Amino acid sequence: QVRLVESGGGLVQAGGSLRLSCAASGSIASINAMSWYRQAPGKQRELVAVITRGSSTNYADSVKGRFTISRDNAKNTVYLQMSSLKPEDTAVYYCKAGVVTTYLRYENDYWGQGTQVTVSS
Repeated sequence: QVRLVESGGGLVQAGGSLRLSCAASGSIASINAMSWYRQAPGKQRELVAVITRGSSTNYADSVKGRFTISRDNAKNTVYLQMSSLKPEDTAVYYCKAGVVTTYLRYENDYWGQGTQVTVSS
Protein backbone atom coordinates (compact mmCIF):
# COMPACT_ATOMS: atom_id res chain seq x y z
CA GLN A 1 0.00 0.00 0.00
CA VAL A 2 1.04 3.56 -0.73
CA ARG A 3 -0.34 6.64 0.97
CA LEU A 4 0.07 10.31 -0.01
CA VAL A 5 -0.76 12.94 2.59
CA GLU A 6 -0.97 16.63 1.73
CA SER A 7 -0.66 19.49 4.19
CA GLY A 8 -0.24 23.25 4.21
CA GLY A 9 -3.49 24.46 2.72
CA GLY A 10 -5.56 27.22 4.25
CA LEU A 11 -6.99 30.69 3.86
CA VAL A 12 -4.76 33.50 2.66
CA GLN A 13 -5.28 37.00 1.31
CA ALA A 14 -4.54 37.85 -2.29
CA GLY A 15 -0.84 38.50 -2.74
CA GLY A 16 0.08 36.13 0.05
CA SER A 17 1.99 32.86 0.06
CA LEU A 18 1.45 29.25 1.06
CA ARG A 19 3.61 26.15 0.97
CA LEU A 20 2.02 22.78 0.33
CA SER A 21 3.68 19.50 1.21
CA CYS A 22 2.87 15.96 0.13
CA ALA A 23 4.57 13.01 1.79
CA ALA A 24 4.41 9.51 0.35
CA SER A 25 4.72 6.46 2.56
CA GLY A 26 4.29 2.71 2.33
CA SER A 27 5.82 -0.05 0.24
CA ILE A 28 7.79 2.27 -2.03
CA ALA A 29 10.67 1.08 -4.18
CA SER A 30 11.02 4.32 -6.11
CA ILE A 31 9.02 7.40 -7.12
CA ASN A 32 9.24 8.84 -10.61
CA ALA A 33 7.34 12.03 -11.48
CA MET A 34 5.50 13.89 -8.74
CA SER A 35 2.93 16.53 -9.54
CA TRP A 36 0.35 18.91 -8.18
CA TYR A 37 -3.15 19.27 -9.60
CA ARG A 38 -6.02 21.50 -8.55
CA GLN A 39 -9.76 21.48 -8.94
CA ALA A 40 -11.94 24.52 -8.45
CA PRO A 41 -15.71 24.19 -7.89
CA GLY A 42 -17.48 23.37 -11.13
CA LYS A 43 -14.22 22.94 -13.05
CA GLN A 44 -12.15 20.03 -14.22
CA ARG A 45 -9.02 19.00 -12.38
CA GLU A 46 -6.00 20.64 -13.97
CA LEU A 47 -2.26 20.09 -13.83
CA VAL A 48 -0.44 22.82 -11.92
CA ALA A 49 3.17 21.61 -11.86
CA VAL A 50 5.22 18.46 -12.33
CA ILE A 51 8.73 17.48 -11.28
CA THR A 52 10.71 14.45 -12.45
CA ARG A 53 12.93 12.35 -10.25
CA GLY A 54 15.86 14.30 -11.66
CA SER A 55 14.12 17.57 -10.71
CA SER A 56 13.16 18.78 -14.17
CA THR A 57 10.03 20.89 -13.82
CA ASN A 58 7.10 22.09 -15.85
CA TYR A 59 4.31 24.50 -14.94
CA ALA A 60 0.89 25.53 -16.12
CA ASP A 61 1.03 28.93 -17.79
CA SER A 62 -1.30 30.36 -15.16
CA VAL A 63 1.20 29.77 -12.34
CA LYS A 64 4.56 30.29 -14.05
CA GLY A 65 6.72 32.73 -12.12
CA ARG A 66 4.51 32.47 -9.02
CA PHE A 67 4.65 28.79 -8.01
CA THR A 68 7.70 26.60 -7.47
CA ILE A 69 7.64 22.82 -7.25
CA SER A 70 10.44 20.93 -5.52
CA ARG A 71 11.04 17.51 -4.01
CA ASP A 72 13.11 15.73 -1.41
CA ASN A 73 13.74 12.21 -2.68
CA ALA A 74 15.12 11.05 0.67
CA LYS A 75 11.83 11.99 2.31
CA ASN A 76 9.56 10.95 -0.59
CA THR A 77 8.05 14.42 -0.37
CA VAL A 78 7.03 17.01 -2.93
CA TYR A 79 6.42 20.69 -2.18
CA LEU A 80 4.58 23.52 -3.87
CA GLN A 81 5.62 27.02 -2.89
CA MET A 82 2.86 29.39 -3.95
CA SER A 83 3.44 33.13 -4.00
CA SER A 84 1.52 36.16 -5.27
CA LEU A 85 -1.66 34.17 -4.82
CA LYS A 86 -4.80 35.26 -6.62
CA PRO A 87 -8.47 34.52 -5.89
CA GLU A 88 -8.53 32.36 -9.03
CA ASP A 89 -5.97 30.06 -7.38
CA THR A 90 -8.71 28.97 -4.97
CA ALA A 91 -9.17 25.21 -5.34
CA VAL A 92 -8.57 21.84 -3.76
CA TYR A 93 -4.95 20.91 -4.46
CA TYR A 94 -4.01 17.27 -5.00
CA CYS A 95 -0.63 15.64 -5.30
CA LYS A 96 0.06 12.68 -7.53
CA ALA A 97 3.07 10.39 -7.58
CA GLY A 98 4.21 7.72 -10.02
CA VAL A 99 5.27 4.97 -7.62
CA VAL A 100 6.98 1.65 -8.18
CA THR A 101 6.09 -0.46 -5.17
CA THR A 102 8.17 -3.22 -3.65
CA TYR A 103 5.55 -5.82 -4.59
CA LEU A 104 4.51 -4.64 -8.08
CA ARG A 105 7.60 -3.92 -10.14
CA TYR A 106 5.89 -1.39 -12.40
CA GLU A 107 4.66 2.16 -11.91
CA ASN A 108 1.20 3.11 -10.74
CA ASP A 109 -0.20 6.56 -10.04
CA TYR A 110 -1.28 7.37 -6.50
CA TRP A 111 -3.23 10.43 -5.34
CA GLY A 112 -3.48 12.32 -2.11
CA GLN A 113 -6.78 13.26 -0.51
CA GLY A 114 -6.48 16.94 -1.35
CA THR A 115 -5.99 20.13 0.63
CA GLN A 116 -8.12 23.26 0.34
CA VAL A 117 -6.51 26.55 -0.67
CA THR A 118 -8.71 29.63 -0.45
CA VAL A 119 -7.47 33.04 -1.57
CA SER A 120 -9.59 36.00 -0.50
CA SER A 121 -9.69 39.24 -2.44
